[in-house]
Amino acid sequence: MGAAFACVFPAPLILIWRGGDEGTAAAMIPIPSGVRVWIATGHTDMRRGMNGLALQVQQALKRDPHAGDLFVFRGRRGNLVKVLWHDSLGMSLYAKRLERGKFIWPSPADGVIVITPAQLAYMLEGIDWRHPQRTWRPEAVG
Repeated sequence: MGAAFACVFPAPLILIWRGGDEGTAAAMIPIPSGVRVWIATGHTDMRRGMNGLALQVQQALKRDPHAGDLFVFRGRRGNLVKVLWHDSLGMSLYAKRLERGKFIWPSPADGVIVITPAQLAYMLEGIDWRHPQRTWRPEAVG
């Protein structure tokens, strides 16, 4: 099984990376309070890695990818997001794929949108961050 990406809230936002095996420990990455979360509206080529997404932040979003903000991108199918973040030590790239359903995403006409870390947490849990309600929860594995 692949790695999973989850988000625990309330503030400060903490990104948790869990390995595929149950015996694998979870690593917690605390996100400082006051961090802005930018949503890149429209569809992003999910084949892009850290450098490609950082370049998109710089050129298309007109933002500094090294400023410490979180940048969230969604693929065409809508079930995969990538989060780009640069702490003072280096660049990190996190991904989350929904097994069922799609991430709620603003229209491309909205341009770049800033959301709160709490709204990002809702989004990553598969909850409509505009009107928080759990959309679906898996009942069994396999």
